[in-house]
Amino acid sequence: MSFLTKISQIFAKNSSSQRLGIAFQQQGVSLCSIPTQESVTKSKSNTVAKVVFQHEKANSARFSQAIEKLHSDCELAGSASLVLNEAQSQVVQIDKPSLPEDEINSALKWQIKDLVSISPNNMVLDYYDAPVLSGGKERINVVCAPLDELKRLVAATEHGAVKVSAITTQEFAFANLLPTKGEANLLVCQQPNEEIVLLIVKNSQIYFQRRLRGFSQIGNKTAEELSFATIDDISLEIQRSTDYFERQLKQAPIKEIKVLLPIELESVFIDKLSENSAVPVSLLEIPSPYHQHREFGAAIGASLDTTVSKDEAGYSAGDHNDS
Repeated sequence: MSFLTKISQIFAKNSSSQRLGIAFQQQGVSLCSIPTQESVTKSKSNTVAKVVFQHEKANSARFSQAIEKLHSDCELAGSASLVLNEAQSQVVQIDKPSLPEDEINSALKWQIKDLVSISPNNMVLDYYDAPVLSGGKERINVVCAPLDELKRLVAATEHGAVKVSAITTQEFAFANLLPTKGEANLLVCQQPNEEIVLLIVKNSQIYFQRRLRGFSQIGNKTAEELSFATIDDISLEIQRSTDYFERQLKQAPIKEIKVLLPIELESVFIDKLSENSAVPVSLLEIPSPYHQHREFGAAIGASLDTTVSKDEAGYSAGDHNDS
């Protein structure tokens, strides 16, 4: 089961022996290109499976050029999933409209137009179910992004033998790294030089998500700096998040904390966080043989083989408006 939720299904799927994850960050674009499990099985006795990890420095105005550089350097081919950063998408939570499923998306852009900064005529959106508070209404989380920007990124990506099959966000890409579990896990995740993301995941659903401001440069901290204010501040935010999960959502306590911080002192962070936690804290493991590429965590999560159905992933296919 996958957490890889599309913002839109306006891009056709294609069959390919390679899966590409392209993650946009504040300071660049990260690429992961790995073979599908099926292609690995077929090629064991024939060819060497292609594996590529590469990062191109770029600001948001030059993302398309960075993708073109990746094409030039890596001779890309396959089915690509794009991972939007925080600045490229917006998320709002609203009551679920009382409409047939096939009419919800077209109505949502007008319902959220005053809650986001994207014009309805330039909006691509999708939604996924939010946990229902005790006695509350059915709620949904609506994810939206500007169509004009997505068109530019897709056009830059879809060269040669590359086709875009999905667009997702960091939260779903990170959560896709976690095997399906019946107990709740809290994830502490980060892309290089990005804000830290907190997620609570249970039964293949994201119950809670939050970005922690002010920790994008945590990789520059010394062990002593981590041991004092930094760990204490993050521990406080984790406690607030778990309190909400347990008290407001009426859920059983989380069982584990999983960490994916692409910093040199990741093990120190885990040790110190463990001292402040009543539950086990450990690495959020990246599937072998890619476990050494932790700085590409979001791109890897987006590139993993997935089998998504609407009932399983909790999403509805998005609409778009070209006008």
